[in-house]
Amino acid sequence: YVGNLSRDVTEVLILQLFSQIGPCKSCKMITEHTSNDPYCFVEFYEHRDAAAALAAMNGRKILGKEVKVNWATTPSSQKKDTSNHFHVFVGDLSPEITTEDIKSAFAPFGKISDARVVKDMATGKSKGYGFVSFYNKLDAENAIVHMGGQWLGGRQIRTNWATRKPPAPKSTQENNTKQLRFE
Repeated sequence: YVGNLSRDVTEVLILQLFSQIGPCKSCKMITEHTSNDPYCFVEFYEHRDAAAALAAMNGRKILGKEVKVNWATTPSSQKKDTSNHFHVFVGDLSPEITTEDIKSAFAPFGKISDARVVKDMATGKSKGYGFVSFYNKLDAENAIVHMGGQWLGGRQIRTNWATRKPPAPKSTQENNTKQLRFE
């Protein structure tokens, strides 16, 4: 995401500037809001190039205006379907570890479709675990193998395949009989 742009900035100019950092896949300029400054979305082929662009370009002046560069977030209504992607559970996270931290830590293993640190709804604090989703099964497997036991923040993290959350059992005995009855 690149915001606070001058009205004279074009997609071509943005692509010229950002391509110096790494190959760009696309640039989409949004100008229809008459009251707001134009903004655009620059998509890179490589996550690391996008991270480098964020670091290098945020706060820079383009045609006299200080631009704001940040990660683009998809509105939840447009949340992409990741049900057929490969989800990795990441546990034992330090409280200060953010979604961006786990995304950065797992980025070298392949293209990530989604990543998040699970937070307590009431306090907004991390629950100490999260999930990273990969498009490719091999990337997810490599991440599980190589990231398990690695230090992130001040703790060694655990990694495993994420499993769908089963319904909360009332008691194990009751749950087993129910499962048998329905199978």
